Amino acid sequence: MSYGSAAPLQAAIYQRLVGDPTLGAIVGSAIYDALPAGNLPSLYVSLGGEEVKARDEFTGGGAVHLLKLSVVSAASGFASAKEAASAVCDALDDPALSLTRGRLVSLRFVRAKAAMVGNGQTRRIDMTFRARVDET
Repeated sequence: MSYGSAAPLQAAIYQRLVGDPTLGAIVGSAIYDALPAGNLPSLYVSLGGEEVKARDEFTGGGAVHLLKLSVVSAASGFASAKEAASAVCDALDDPALSLTRGRLVSLRFVRAKAAMVGNGQTRRIDMTFRARVDET
């Protein structure tokens, strides 16, 4: 096992989200690996942290990645955030992502938590996805 597939997996997920027309119609280009300086749009998607565990098999090394993605909205309700979160899930439903290192075996939604944050004016949906990557 190694952490070597983490950056290629993140890059492939980012490219899939940026290239998804349904998600783009909802959030435009507001899909971030790193939040930009200054004012943020009223609705955006952000790639977050991850937890990686070794998953070595008889056939070779691999890892399980628990990836965090967030949808953040300044709207008064959760409707637009949930629409964007649904589009993120749909975009990542097909595990046929090409990695520059390793091979994606599976990618699936695990859970989500929707909450009001800060002073209650911001809605946030934090989603967790599980990716299984083989290094061979």
